[in-house]
Amino acid sequence: MIFASDLDRTLMYSIRAMEELGWVDEYSMKPVEFKDNRWVGYMTETAFTTLKQLSQHVLFIPITTRTTAQFNRFVIFQKEIPLQYAVTTNGANILYRGKLLEEWSAHISAAMKRESLPMAEMLALLEREGFIFAGKLWHVENLFFYYTLTSLPPSFNRSMLEDFASMYGWRVSLQGRKLYFIPKAISKGAALDYICQREGISEIAGAGDSILDWDFLRNCQHRFVPKHGELANMSEMNAFTVIYRTGINAGEEILNQIVNLLPRESHFFKHKEIKTGK
Repeated sequence: MIFASDLDRTLMYSIRAMEELGWVDEYSMKPVEFKDNRWVGYMTETAFTTLKQLSQHVLFIPITTRTTAQFNRFVIFQKEIPLQYAVTTNGANILYRGKLLEEWSAHISAAMKRESLPMAEMLALLEREGFIFAGKLWHVENLFFYYTLTSLPPSFNRSMLEDFASMYGWRVSLQGRKLYFIPKAISKGAALDYICQREGISEIAGAGDSILDWDFLRNCQHRFVPKHGELANMSEMNAFTVIYRTGINAGEEILNQIVNLLPRESHFFKHKEIKTGK
C-alpha cells in the first residue's frame, strides 16, 4: 500500500500553526523541521514513532507544495525515516531516493510548453486585464507563482479569475491568504499517478488539509482530512474521513487511522489495538 500525505498542517505543524490550532505539552513534541539554526516544525512523539514504524511496512510518499529546498528542511527524512519517493513543488518535482527524477521533470517541462502561457507572459496579461492583487508576489522555481495577500480586491470574482486563467492553461487556488497560479500540467495527483504506475501499486491511502491536496486525494481509496483544514468545509463531506482532533494531535490520529488499514496478519502493533475516535 502507498500512504501519500501532505505535510504542513496535516502531519507536521509549525509554531504558528500550533498557536492557531492548539499546543500539546512540549515534552510530547518531536522537532522535525530545522531552519535558520533552530527548530521550527514539530510532530507529537507518538506520531513520529508511528510514522517511523509505518514507513517500514508501506510506501510512504510526502506530497507538498513546498519547493525541494524547503522540503529538505525536514531533517528527519535524511536521518530517521529514509524515503523512496517524495513529491515537491506541488507535483512539479519527484525525488527518488533523494535525487530529482529527471524523466518526470522533462515531462513537466514539455507539458508546460505545450499547454500553458509562459509565466512572465501570464503575469503581464493579468496586469493588463486589470487583475491587480495587494500583497507580495513570489516566484516558485520558474514553475508557478503566488501572492501573499494583504487583502482581496473589493470586486474580486473568483470564478471569473479561474475562467480567465484556464483559457491560458493555468489554474487558480486561493489558500487562506495565498493566491496560487499554477500551470495545469503541474499537479500533485499526476505525480502520484506516475509513481503508482512506476511501482505497480494501486492501493492508496492519503491525507491532506488544503484544496490543492484534493488533486491527489481523489486518486486514493482511503482519504483523511483534519477538521481544521479547508477540505473539511467542502460540500462532498462523504468523499473523505474527517479527523475530529485538531492541530498537531490530528497528525497523530491520521497515522493511527493508516495503521488500522493494514491487514491484521501483518499488523506491526499486534500488542494493542489502536483506538480512534472523535
